[in-house]
Amino acid sequence: MLRPWQGQTEVPPENLQPTYDPSCYLCPGNLRAGGKRNPNYESTFVFDNDFAALEMNLAEACWSVENLLVARSERGLCRVVCFSPDHSLTLSRMEVSSICAVVNTWTQQYRELGAWKEIRSVQIFENRGEMMGASNPHPHCQIWASESIPQELEKEVRQQRLWREQTGGCLLCRYAELEQEKQQRLVCENETFMAVVPFWAVWPYETLIISKPHRQSLDQFDRRESEGLARILRQMTSTYDRLFNVPFPYTMGLHQAPTDGQPHDSFHFHAHFYPPLLRSATIRKFMVGFEMLGGPQRDLTPEWAAQRLRELALAEPAVHPC
Repeated sequence: MLRPWQGQTEVPPENLQPTYDPSCYLCPGNLRAGGKRNPNYESTFVFDNDFAALEMNLAEACWSVENLLVARSERGLCRVVCFSPDHSLTLSRMEVSSICAVVNTWTQQYRELGAWKEIRSVQIFENRGEMMGASNPHPHCQIWASESIPQELEKEVRQQRLWREQTGGCLLCRYAELEQEKQQRLVCENETFMAVVPFWAVWPYETLIISKPHRQSLDQFDRRESEGLARILRQMTSTYDRLFNVPFPYTMGLHQAPTDGQPHDSFHFHAHFYPPLLRSATIRKFMVGFEMLGGPQRDLTPEWAAQRLRELALAEPAVHPC
C-alpha cells in the first residue's frame, strides 16, 4: 500500500441513470437485442438469454486425442434476471423488500432449473459495472444452468465432503465459528448471515457471505433466512459503494449444492464478492507477473480490509424488513 503509483488510472463513469431508458434492452416494454419485447413488468423479470452460451438442444459429442486433448459438448440453459423495472437502481439502493423478491426469484429458478434431469449445477451471478464487463447498467444478473458441475464449485464440494469425512462436521460452519470468535475479519452480520473478508482473500476487498444455519441451497431457507440474505446483500453492496464513493464494481456469485441428484449434506451455502478496486475509484488490482506465474499476492491484509469495510458497514442506515 506504500508503493508509489504511476501506472494506469481511469476516470469513473458518471452514474446518473434515468429510471427508464428507451434504448435499454432490459427496461419494461422495450425491444431486446434479440428481437423480443419485454412485458411491462413491475417486479422481477426472468427470460432466456437471447445470446445464450449454453443450449439444451445439443447433440452429445466427445473428441479426444490420446486422452491429452479432450473436448465434449455441454448442454444447459442461460437466463437473465432483471431485479427491478427501475433502470437507475442497484442492489445497494433497493429496498430490502425488493431484494427479498429477487432472492425469491433466485430460489424459484434454482428449484425449477435444478429439477431438469440434464442440469447438475445452477450458477447465479452478477457482474456489476463496466470494469467487470457488464454490458448494461440495468439492475440484473445471470443464471447459467449446466450439464456438468463447474470447476470452482466442484473443488468446494470435494473439499467440504473431505472435511466431513475427516472431522464429522461442516467446514464452513467451523470457519464461521472461528471468524466470530476472532472478530478480526468480520465485516457485518445479522441473525442468519455473516460477511467476512476471508483469510485466503486474493482480491483486496473480497468478501464471503455465509449462512449461519447449515443450509445447502436457497430452497432450504425459511422466510426469515431469505430476508436475512436480502438484508446482508444490501448492507454489503452499500458498504462497497461508500468505500471510494462510487458505484462499486464486482462479480458476485452464489454457491449452492449441485443439482445432480446426489446427497450433498456436507455442502454449505455461501456467496462470493470479487471486487477489482485496490487504492481508489480509478486504481484496480492487476493480477500479473508472479501472481499469474507463481501465485496470488496480497496487496493488503484481510484484517486491514475487514476493518475498513466494518467501519463503513456500521454507518449503514437502518433498513426496513420485508
